Amino acid sequence: MILREARGDDYRSLVTLEQKVVDAERPYNTSLKKKDAYYYDIEKLISDRDSRLVVGEVSGDIVATGYVQIRHSKPALDHDNHGYLGFMYVAEEYRGLGLNRVILQDLVNWGQQRGVTDFYLDVYAENNSAVRAYEKFGFRGSLLEMKLNLGS
Repeated sequence: MILREARGDDYRSLVTLEQKVVDAERPYNTSLKKKDAYYYDIEKLISDRDSRLVVGEVSGDIVATGYVQIRHSKPALDHDNHGYLGFMYVAEEYRGLGLNRVILQDLVNWGQQRGVTDFYLDVYAENNSAVRAYEKFGFRGSLLEMKLNLGS
């Protein structure tokens, strides 16, 4: 896998992969829109100096993605900024090969070079394989978001 920063000409491929992320997460969240569910401002992630969006390529095809974005932390925390990780995706046929770990390490290294010491990400509690992968990297559960849906 060749790991590189995402470019503007990757936009269409990244939008397609974003929909694969949304589709993969539908079983964990029945409130996701059936159409036009978008998570990321991909253009901003590519151009923002406080973000790093990377892609993993195999034979010219993007098969993995991830980003880190430096964000302001809540005033009660002992760190002013933190790295928020997202768009962590590996194509199904490439899972289990360590690509996610390579991307995570690249993103954490980039954040550390900018003085970031704390990193956060969101993962559905029932997505056991993703939770295990992040725990294997060193993440631990922190805040649990809970939901009450009173709709039909």
